[in-house]
Amino acid sequence: MRFLLAFWIATLVCHGLRFTTTPLAAGGPPENGLDNWPAWRGPLATGEAPRGNPPVRWSETENVRWKLELPGLGHSTPVVWENRIYVTTAIPIGKKLPPRYSQAPGAHDNLPVTQRQQFVVIAIDRRQGTKIWQRIVCNVMPHEGGHQTGSLASHSPITDGRNVYAFFGSQGLFCLDDSGTVRWKKELGMMRSKHGHGEGSSPALYGHTLFVNWDHEGDSRIVAIDTRTGKTIWESSRQEVTSWTSPIVAMHHGKPQLIVSGSERIRGYDLKSGSVLWECGGLSANVVATPVAGHGMVFAGSSYETRALLAIRLEGARGDITDSDHVAWRRIRGTPYVPSPLLYGQSLYFLRHYQGILSRVAVQSGKDEFGPFRLGGFNDIYASPVAAKGRVYITDRSGATLVISHDNHPRALATNHLDDQFSASAAIVGNDLLLRGRQYLYCVSRDQNAQDPATPQSESSRP
Repeated sequence: MRFLLAFWIATLVCHGLRFTTTPLAAGGPPENGLDNWPAWRGPLATGEAPRGNPPVRWSETENVRWKLELPGLGHSTPVVWENRIYVTTAIPIGKKLPPRYSQAPGAHDNLPVTQRQQFVVIAIDRRQGTKIWQRIVCNVMPHEGGHQTGSLASHSPITDGRNVYAFFGSQGLFCLDDSGTVRWKKELGMMRSKHGHGEGSSPALYGHTLFVNWDHEGDSRIVAIDTRTGKTIWESSRQEVTSWTSPIVAMHHGKPQLIVSGSERIRGYDLKSGSVLWECGGLSANVVATPVAGHGMVFAGSSYETRALLAIRLEGARGDITDSDHVAWRRIRGTPYVPSPLLYGQSLYFLRHYQGILSRVAVQSGKDEFGPFRLGGFNDIYASPVAAKGRVYITDRSGATLVISHDNHPRALATNHLDDQFSASAAIVGNDLLLRGRQYLYCVSRDQNAQDPATPQSESSRP
Protein backbone atom coordinates (compact mmCIF):
# COMPACT_ATOMS: atom_id res chain seq x y z
CA MET A 1 0.00 0.00 0.00
CA ARG A 2 1.26 3.44 -0.87
CA PHE A 3 1.08 6.46 1.36
CA LEU A 4 1.50 10.13 0.91
CA LEU A 5 4.48 10.69 3.20
CA ALA A 6 4.32 14.35 4.02
CA PHE A 7 2.90 17.73 3.12
CA TRP A 8 5.03 20.73 3.96
CA ILE A 9 2.29 23.16 4.81
CA ALA A 10 2.60 26.90 4.53
CA THR A 11 0.13 29.76 4.59
CA LEU A 12 -1.76 30.33 1.34
CA VAL A 13 -2.60 33.82 0.26
CA CYS A 14 -4.83 33.74 -2.78
CA HIS A 15 -6.01 36.89 -4.54
CA GLY A 16 -8.96 36.84 -6.93
CA LEU A 17 -7.35 37.52 -10.32
CA ARG A 18 -9.24 37.84 -13.54
CA PHE A 19 -8.35 35.65 -16.49
CA THR A 20 -6.93 37.66 -19.40
CA THR A 21 -5.65 34.67 -21.30
CA THR A 22 -7.84 31.69 -22.10
CA PRO A 23 -6.44 28.52 -23.71
CA LEU A 24 -8.76 27.14 -26.39
CA ALA A 25 -8.22 23.53 -27.35
CA ALA A 26 -10.83 23.37 -30.10
CA GLY A 27 -11.47 26.95 -31.15
CA GLY A 28 -14.75 28.81 -31.27
CA PRO A 29 -16.51 29.90 -28.10
CA PRO A 30 -15.00 28.09 -25.08
CA GLU A 31 -18.53 27.05 -24.03
CA ASN A 32 -18.63 24.59 -26.94
CA GLY A 33 -16.21 22.15 -25.39
CA LEU A 34 -16.29 22.59 -21.61
CA ASP A 35 -18.42 19.47 -21.12
CA ASN A 36 -16.00 17.40 -23.21
CA TRP A 37 -12.33 16.44 -23.31
CA PRO A 38 -11.53 17.17 -26.98
CA ALA A 39 -7.72 17.16 -26.72
CA TRP A 40 -5.07 15.56 -24.56
CA ARG A 41 -4.96 18.36 -21.94
CA GLY A 42 -8.69 18.92 -21.89
CA PRO A 43 -11.06 21.69 -23.01
CA LEU A 44 -8.84 24.51 -21.68
CA ALA A 45 -5.50 22.88 -22.59
CA THR A 46 -4.52 23.18 -18.91
CA GLY A 47 -5.38 19.74 -17.47
CA GLU A 48 -8.59 20.98 -15.82
CA ALA A 49 -12.11 19.68 -16.37
CA PRO A 50 -14.14 22.73 -15.25
CA ARG A 51 -17.40 20.74 -15.12
CA GLY A 52 -16.03 17.38 -14.06
CA ASN A 53 -16.80 15.51 -10.85
CA PRO A 54 -15.22 12.04 -10.96
CA PRO A 55 -14.87 9.72 -7.95
CA VAL A 56 -12.32 10.15 -5.21
CA ARG A 57 -12.01 6.42 -4.54
CA TRP A 58 -12.00 3.37 -6.80
CA SER A 59 -10.51 -0.08 -7.29
CA GLU A 60 -11.04 -3.04 -9.61
CA THR A 61 -14.24 -3.76 -7.64
CA GLU A 62 -15.42 -0.23 -6.78
CA ASN A 63 -16.56 2.66 -8.98
CA VAL A 64 -15.34 1.09 -12.23
CA ARG A 65 -18.34 1.35 -14.56
CA TRP A 66 -16.57 -0.61 -17.29
CA LYS A 67 -13.17 -1.56 -18.59
CA LEU A 68 -12.42 -2.43 -22.17
CA GLU A 69 -9.43 -4.42 -23.38
CA LEU A 70 -7.57 -2.52 -26.10
CA PRO A 71 -5.54 -4.12 -28.88
CA GLY A 72 -1.91 -3.28 -29.45
CA LEU A 73 -0.13 -0.57 -27.48
CA GLY A 74 -0.55 3.17 -27.22
CA HIS A 75 0.17 5.87 -24.66
CA SER A 76 -2.10 8.46 -26.27
CA THR A 77 -4.80 10.02 -24.12
CA PRO A 78 -8.43 9.21 -25.02
CA VAL A 79 -10.43 12.21 -26.23
CA VAL A 80 -14.16 12.59 -25.67
CA TRP A 81 -17.07 14.37 -27.30
CA GLU A 82 -20.42 13.68 -25.66
CA ASN A 83 -21.00 9.90 -25.83
CA ARG A 84 -18.05 9.15 -28.10
CA ILE A 85 -14.52 8.26 -26.95
CA TYR A 86 -11.63 8.06 -29.43
CA VAL A 87 -8.33 6.27 -28.79
CA THR A 88 -5.40 5.37 -31.00
CA THR A 89 -3.12 2.36 -30.91
CA ALA A 90 -0.46 0.46 -32.84
CA ILE A 91 -0.96 -3.27 -33.36
CA PRO A 92 1.97 -5.52 -34.36
CA ILE A 93 1.16 -7.93 -37.20
CA GLY A 94 2.86 -10.59 -39.25
CA LYS A 95 6.06 -12.54 -38.80
CA LYS A 96 8.67 -11.26 -36.41
CA LEU A 97 11.88 -10.21 -38.14
CA PRO A 98 15.42 -9.96 -36.76
CA PRO A 99 15.48 -6.94 -34.44
CA ARG A 100 16.60 -3.67 -35.99
CA TYR A 101 17.83 -1.09 -33.49
CA SER A 102 17.96 2.64 -33.99
CA GLN A 103 21.17 3.93 -35.55
CA ALA A 104 20.59 7.47 -34.24
CA PRO A 105 23.63 9.06 -32.57
CA GLY A 106 23.57 8.37 -28.84
CA ALA A 107 20.71 5.86 -29.12
CA HIS A 108 20.04 4.08 -25.83
CA ASP A 109 17.24 2.32 -23.92
CA ASN A 110 15.41 1.72 -27.19
CA LEU A 111 13.08 -0.98 -28.45
CA PRO A 112 14.01 -2.60 -31.76
CA VAL A 113 11.75 -2.70 -34.80
CA THR A 114 10.66 -6.32 -35.32
CA GLN A 115 7.19 -6.24 -36.95
CA ARG A 116 4.90 -4.32 -39.20
CA GLN A 117 2.31 -2.24 -37.36
CA GLN A 118 -1.31 -1.43 -37.97
CA PHE A 119 -2.03 2.12 -36.86
CA VAL A 120 -5.59 2.15 -35.62
CA VAL A 121 -8.31 4.55 -34.45
CA ILE A 122 -11.06 3.18 -32.19
CA ALA A 123 -14.42 4.80 -31.38
CA ILE A 124 -16.02 3.67 -28.10
CA ASP A 125 -19.46 4.18 -26.60
CA ARG A 126 -18.87 6.13 -23.40
CA ARG A 127 -21.94 4.79 -21.59
CA GLN A 128 -21.51 1.13 -22.44
CA GLY A 129 -17.76 0.76 -22.92
CA THR A 130 -18.25 -1.05 -26.22
CA LYS A 131 -16.49 -0.50 -29.53
CA ILE A 132 -18.50 1.38 -32.14
CA TRP A 133 -15.85 0.94 -34.83
CA GLN A 134 -12.16 0.20 -35.27
CA ARG A 135 -10.31 1.51 -38.33
CA ILE A 136 -6.86 0.68 -39.66
CA VAL A 137 -5.55 3.89 -41.20
CA CYS A 138 -2.02 2.74 -41.98
CA ASN A 139 -0.08 -0.51 -42.23
CA VAL A 140 3.71 -0.05 -42.30
CA MET A 141 7.06 -1.16 -40.97
CA PRO A 142 8.15 1.70 -38.66
CA HIS A 143 11.61 3.17 -39.22
CA GLU A 144 12.18 3.59 -35.44
CA GLY A 145 11.02 1.64 -32.43
CA GLY A 146 11.33 4.44 -29.89
CA HIS A 147 12.24 4.47 -26.21
CA GLN A 148 11.63 1.28 -24.22
CA THR A 149 8.97 3.04 -22.12
CA GLY A 150 7.23 4.62 -25.12
CA SER A 151 4.80 3.51 -27.78
CA LEU A 152 4.27 4.00 -31.50
CA ALA A 153 0.90 5.61 -30.76
CA SER A 154 1.83 8.26 -28.22
CA HIS A 155 0.39 11.26 -30.09
CA SER A 156 -3.10 11.94 -28.75
CA PRO A 157 -5.95 12.49 -31.22
CA ILE A 158 -8.13 15.59 -31.20
CA THR A 159 -11.80 16.10 -32.08
CA ASP A 160 -14.13 18.96 -32.90
CA GLY A 161 -17.27 16.87 -32.37
CA ARG A 162 -17.68 16.29 -36.11
CA ASN A 163 -14.42 14.57 -37.00
CA VAL A 164 -11.51 13.02 -35.17
CA TYR A 165 -7.97 13.87 -36.25
CA ALA A 166 -5.50 11.07 -35.54
CA PHE A 167 -1.83 11.94 -35.78
CA PHE A 168 0.78 9.17 -36.01
CA GLY A 169 3.80 11.35 -36.77
CA SER A 170 5.89 9.78 -39.55
CA GLN A 171 2.93 7.53 -40.41
CA GLY A 172 0.73 10.53 -41.22
CA LEU A 173 -2.23 12.63 -40.11
CA PHE A 174 -5.73 11.24 -40.69
CA CYS A 175 -9.19 12.82 -40.57
CA LEU A 176 -12.03 10.39 -39.84
CA ASP A 177 -15.73 11.19 -39.60
CA ASP A 178 -18.02 9.79 -36.92
CA SER A 179 -18.63 6.63 -38.95
CA GLY A 180 -14.91 5.87 -39.13
CA THR A 181 -14.54 6.82 -42.80
CA VAL A 182 -11.17 8.39 -43.61
CA ARG A 183 -12.01 11.77 -45.18
CA TRP A 184 -8.41 12.71 -45.91
CA LYS A 185 -4.87 11.83 -44.97
CA LYS A 186 -1.67 13.83 -45.03
CA GLU A 187 1.97 12.76 -44.98
CA LEU A 188 4.45 15.18 -43.45
CA GLY A 189 7.65 13.19 -43.97
CA MET A 190 9.86 10.96 -41.87
CA MET A 191 10.81 12.20 -38.44
CA ARG A 192 14.25 11.39 -37.04
CA SER A 193 14.07 11.65 -33.27
CA LYS A 194 16.96 12.42 -30.96
CA HIS A 195 18.57 9.23 -29.59
CA GLY A 196 15.93 7.29 -31.55
CA HIS A 197 13.54 7.86 -28.65
CA GLY A 198 10.46 8.11 -30.84
CA GLU A 199 7.68 10.61 -31.41
CA GLY A 200 4.83 11.96 -29.33
CA SER A 201 3.76 15.55 -30.00
CA SER A 202 -0.02 15.98 -30.33
CA PRO A 203 -1.74 18.50 -32.62
CA ALA A 204 -3.61 21.62 -31.53
CA LEU A 205 -6.89 22.74 -33.09
CA TYR A 206 -8.45 26.16 -33.53
CA GLY A 207 -11.48 26.68 -35.74
CA HIS A 208 -10.75 24.93 -39.04
CA THR A 209 -6.98 24.74 -38.53
CA LEU A 210 -4.80 22.01 -37.08
CA PHE A 211 -1.29 22.83 -35.90
CA VAL A 212 1.47 20.20 -35.90
CA ASN A 213 4.86 20.58 -34.23
CA TRP A 214 7.49 18.82 -36.35
CA ASP A 215 10.67 19.24 -34.29
CA HIS A 216 13.27 16.56 -35.05
CA GLU A 217 16.89 15.96 -36.08
CA GLY A 218 16.24 17.51 -39.47
CA ASP A 219 14.34 20.45 -40.91
CA SER A 220 12.01 21.36 -38.06
CA ARG A 221 8.81 23.32 -38.66
CA ILE A 222 5.30 24.15 -37.55
CA VAL A 223 2.59 23.16 -40.03
CA ALA A 224 -0.92 24.64 -40.18
CA ILE A 225 -3.43 22.36 -41.92
CA ASP A 226 -7.00 23.00 -43.09
CA THR A 227 -9.29 20.50 -41.31
CA ARG A 228 -11.73 20.52 -44.25
CA THR A 229 -9.26 19.49 -46.94
CA GLY A 230 -6.03 18.35 -45.31
CA LYS A 231 -4.12 20.95 -47.29
CA THR A 232 -1.28 22.98 -45.85
CA ILE A 233 -2.20 26.58 -45.03
CA TRP A 234 1.31 27.63 -44.01
CA GLU A 235 4.58 26.27 -42.72
CA SER A 236 7.01 28.08 -40.44
CA SER A 237 10.57 26.80 -40.16
CA ARG A 238 12.06 26.38 -36.68
CA GLN A 239 15.68 26.42 -35.56
CA GLU A 240 15.04 23.51 -33.23
CA VAL A 241 16.08 19.93 -32.64
CA THR A 242 13.82 17.13 -31.41
CA SER A 243 11.16 18.00 -28.89
CA TRP A 244 8.12 16.10 -27.69
CA THR A 245 6.08 19.13 -26.65
CA SER A 246 2.68 19.88 -28.14
CA PRO A 247 1.50 23.28 -29.38
CA ILE A 248 -1.30 25.15 -27.61
CA VAL A 249 -3.58 27.97 -28.74
CA ALA A 250 -4.13 30.77 -26.23
CA MET A 251 -6.56 33.66 -26.51
CA HIS A 252 -5.14 36.95 -25.25
CA HIS A 253 -7.37 40.05 -25.29
CA GLY A 254 -9.64 38.40 -27.85
CA LYS A 255 -6.86 37.39 -30.24
CA PRO A 256 -5.55 33.81 -30.55
CA GLN A 257 -1.89 32.92 -30.83
CA LEU A 258 -0.07 29.64 -31.20
CA ILE A 259 2.51 28.85 -28.51
CA VAL A 260 5.20 26.18 -28.89
CA SER A 261 8.11 25.31 -26.61
CA GLY A 262 11.52 24.27 -27.89
CA SER A 263 15.09 23.67 -26.73
CA GLU A 264 16.26 26.95 -28.20
CA ARG A 265 13.18 29.12 -27.65
CA ILE A 266 9.56 29.13 -26.63
CA ARG A 267 7.70 31.12 -29.29
CA GLY A 268 4.35 32.71 -29.95
CA TYR A 269 3.09 32.57 -33.55
CA ASP A 270 0.45 34.44 -35.50
CA LEU A 271 -2.27 31.92 -36.37
CA LYS A 272 -2.98 33.26 -39.83
CA SER A 273 0.55 33.70 -41.16
CA GLY A 274 2.84 31.59 -38.99
CA SER A 275 5.09 34.59 -38.29
CA VAL A 276 6.83 34.71 -34.92
CA LEU A 277 5.24 37.28 -32.57
CA TRP A 278 7.68 36.79 -29.70
CA GLU A 279 10.35 34.38 -28.53
CA CYS A 280 12.09 33.64 -25.26
CA GLY A 281 15.17 31.55 -24.52
CA GLY A 282 15.98 29.75 -21.32
CA LEU A 283 14.67 26.18 -21.58
CA SER A 284 16.84 23.08 -21.68
CA ALA A 285 17.40 20.39 -24.29
CA ASN A 286 14.92 17.51 -24.66
CA VAL A 287 11.79 19.58 -24.08
CA VAL A 288 8.87 17.25 -23.36
CA ALA A 289 6.37 19.13 -21.19
CA THR A 290 3.71 21.17 -22.97
CA PRO A 291 3.20 24.76 -21.76
CA VAL A 292 -0.03 26.04 -20.22
CA ALA A 293 -1.53 29.51 -20.44
CA GLY A 294 -3.78 31.62 -18.23
CA HIS A 295 -3.94 34.86 -16.26
CA GLY A 296 -2.27 36.72 -19.13
CA MET A 297 0.76 34.44 -18.87
CA VAL A 298 2.37 31.36 -20.35
CA PHE A 299 4.15 28.79 -18.15
CA ALA A 300 6.76 26.58 -19.80
CA GLY A 301 9.18 24.15 -18.20
CA SER A 302 11.87 21.63 -19.02
CA SER A 303 14.40 19.49 -17.20
CA TYR A 304 17.31 17.67 -18.75
CA GLU A 305 20.90 18.91 -18.50
CA THR A 306 19.57 22.03 -16.82
CA ARG A 307 16.32 22.94 -15.03
CA ALA A 308 14.07 25.75 -16.16
CA LEU A 309 10.53 26.98 -15.57
CA LEU A 310 9.49 30.32 -17.09
CA ALA A 311 6.42 32.48 -16.50
CA ILE A 312 6.00 34.82 -19.47
CA ARG A 313 3.68 37.84 -19.58
CA LEU A 314 1.90 38.09 -22.93
CA GLU A 315 0.88 41.74 -22.61
CA GLY A 316 2.95 43.64 -25.17
CA ALA A 317 5.26 40.68 -25.88
CA ARG A 318 7.05 41.28 -29.20
CA GLY A 319 10.39 40.11 -30.57
CA ASP A 320 13.06 38.61 -28.33
CA ILE A 321 11.89 38.95 -24.72
CA THR A 322 14.52 36.67 -23.16
CA ASP A 323 16.09 39.25 -20.87
CA SER A 324 13.07 41.52 -20.50
CA ASP A 325 10.55 42.06 -17.74
CA HIS A 326 8.09 39.96 -19.76
CA VAL A 327 9.65 37.05 -17.87
CA ALA A 328 7.64 37.51 -14.69
CA TRP A 329 9.53 34.83 -12.78
CA ARG A 330 11.66 31.76 -13.31
CA ARG A 331 12.73 28.70 -11.35
CA ILE A 332 15.85 26.58 -11.77
CA ARG A 333 15.00 23.73 -9.40
CA GLY A 334 12.32 21.08 -9.23
CA THR A 335 11.12 21.76 -12.78
CA PRO A 336 8.95 19.47 -14.96
CA TYR A 337 10.33 16.95 -17.42
CA VAL A 338 7.88 14.40 -18.90
CA PRO A 339 4.54 15.28 -17.25
CA SER A 340 3.20 18.68 -18.29
CA PRO A 341 2.17 21.29 -15.70
CA LEU A 342 -1.39 21.62 -14.45
CA LEU A 343 -2.86 25.11 -14.23
CA TYR A 344 -5.72 25.13 -11.73
CA GLY A 345 -7.18 28.37 -10.48
CA GLN A 346 -4.38 30.55 -9.12
CA SER A 347 -2.00 27.58 -8.79
CA LEU A 348 0.50 25.87 -11.03
CA TYR A 349 1.27 22.22 -10.24
CA PHE A 350 4.29 20.40 -11.66
CA LEU A 351 6.27 17.24 -10.96
CA ARG A 352 10.02 17.17 -10.41
CA HIS A 353 12.22 15.22 -12.79
CA TYR A 354 11.71 11.50 -11.93
CA GLN A 355 11.65 12.17 -8.19
CA GLY A 356 7.99 11.86 -7.18
CA ILE A 357 7.93 15.40 -5.82
CA LEU A 358 5.04 17.73 -6.55
CA SER A 359 5.27 21.51 -6.39
CA ARG A 360 2.37 23.95 -6.18
CA VAL A 361 3.22 27.60 -6.78
CA ALA A 362 1.29 30.86 -7.12
CA VAL A 363 0.94 31.77 -10.77
CA GLN A 364 1.69 35.48 -10.34
CA SER A 365 4.79 35.19 -8.16
CA GLY A 366 6.13 31.67 -8.68
CA LYS A 367 6.42 31.29 -4.92
CA ASP A 368 5.63 27.97 -3.26
CA GLU A 369 2.12 27.94 -1.82
CA PHE A 370 2.64 24.55 -0.24
CA GLY A 371 5.28 21.94 -0.43
CA PRO A 372 7.08 20.63 -2.24
CA PHE A 373 4.98 17.51 -1.65
CA ARG A 374 6.89 14.25 -1.49
CA LEU A 375 4.63 11.56 -2.92
CA GLY A 376 5.53 8.39 -1.09
CA GLY A 377 6.02 5.52 -3.54
CA PHE A 378 5.15 7.68 -6.56
CA ASN A 379 8.38 8.19 -8.49
CA ASP A 380 7.68 6.81 -11.96
CA ILE A 381 5.14 9.24 -13.39
CA TYR A 382 4.67 9.90 -17.11
CA ALA A 383 1.00 10.96 -17.08
CA SER A 384 0.32 14.66 -16.63
CA PRO A 385 -1.82 15.60 -13.60
CA VAL A 386 -5.47 16.53 -14.11
CA ALA A 387 -7.98 18.33 -11.91
CA ALA A 388 -11.70 18.69 -11.28
CA LYS A 389 -14.07 19.65 -8.46
CA GLY A 390 -11.35 20.90 -6.14
CA ARG A 391 -9.21 17.79 -6.55
CA VAL A 392 -5.94 16.92 -8.30
CA TYR A 393 -5.35 13.43 -9.76
CA ILE A 394 -1.82 12.04 -10.24
CA THR A 395 -1.37 8.62 -11.86
CA ASP A 396 1.87 6.64 -11.95
CA ARG A 397 3.01 3.82 -14.19
CA SER A 398 2.39 1.11 -11.59
CA GLY A 399 -1.40 1.57 -11.68
CA ALA A 400 -1.86 3.87 -8.67
CA THR A 401 -3.62 7.24 -8.67
CA LEU A 402 -3.20 9.71 -5.83
CA VAL A 403 -6.06 12.17 -5.24
CA ILE A 404 -5.14 15.42 -3.47
CA SER A 405 -7.40 18.22 -2.31
CA HIS A 406 -6.97 21.61 -3.97
CA ASP A 407 -7.76 23.93 -1.10
CA ASN A 408 -6.16 26.02 1.62
CA HIS A 409 -5.05 22.91 3.51
CA PRO A 410 -4.17 20.29 0.84
CA ARG A 411 -4.24 16.69 1.91
CA ALA A 412 -4.25 13.21 0.45
CA LEU A 413 -7.84 12.08 -0.08
CA ALA A 414 -7.21 8.60 -1.48
CA THR A 415 -4.70 6.31 -3.16
CA ASN A 416 -6.39 4.06 -5.71
CA HIS A 417 -5.04 1.01 -7.54
CA LEU A 418 -5.93 -0.71 -10.80
CA ASP A 419 -4.42 -3.84 -12.33
CA ASP A 420 -2.69 -2.14 -15.24
CA GLN A 421 0.21 0.18 -16.10
CA PHE A 422 -0.49 3.82 -16.99
CA SER A 423 1.64 6.20 -19.04
CA ALA A 424 -1.20 8.05 -20.78
CA SER A 425 -2.67 11.17 -19.17
CA ALA A 426 -6.21 10.84 -17.85
CA ALA A 427 -9.35 12.45 -19.29
CA ILE A 428 -12.30 13.74 -17.23
CA VAL A 429 -15.83 14.23 -18.55
CA GLY A 430 -18.74 14.77 -16.19
CA ASN A 431 -18.64 12.05 -13.53
CA ASP A 432 -16.25 9.89 -15.57
CA LEU A 433 -12.49 9.56 -15.20
CA LEU A 434 -10.99 7.75 -18.20
CA LEU A 435 -7.69 5.97 -17.54
CA ARG A 436 -5.94 4.40 -20.50
CA GLY A 437 -3.59 1.62 -19.45
CA ARG A 438 -1.26 -0.71 -21.24
CA GLN A 439 -4.06 -3.28 -21.59
CA TYR A 440 -7.37 -1.63 -20.74
CA LEU A 441 -9.33 1.57 -20.99
CA TYR A 442 -11.08 2.14 -17.65
CA CYS A 443 -14.14 4.28 -17.06
CA VAL A 444 -14.08 5.19 -13.37
CA SER A 445 -17.39 6.83 -12.52
CA ARG A 446 -19.53 7.97 -9.63
CA ASP A 447 -23.26 7.96 -9.03
CA GLN A 448 -24.56 11.31 -10.23
CA ASN A 449 -26.54 11.78 -7.01
CA ALA A 450 -23.81 10.60 -4.66
CA GLN A 451 -22.25 12.99 -2.16
CA ASP A 452 -18.63 12.11 -1.60
CA PRO A 453 -17.57 13.02 1.95
CA ALA A 454 -13.96 13.35 0.82
CA THR A 455 -14.68 16.28 -1.49
CA PRO A 456 -13.02 19.36 0.02
CA GLN A 457 -14.55 22.77 0.47
CA SER A 458 -12.18 24.26 -2.04
CA GLU A 459 -11.32 27.59 -3.51
CA SER A 460 -12.97 28.23 -6.85
CA SER A 461 -10.90 27.14 -9.80
CA ARG A 462 -12.51 29.85 -11.87
CA PRO A 463 -11.77 33.20 -10.26
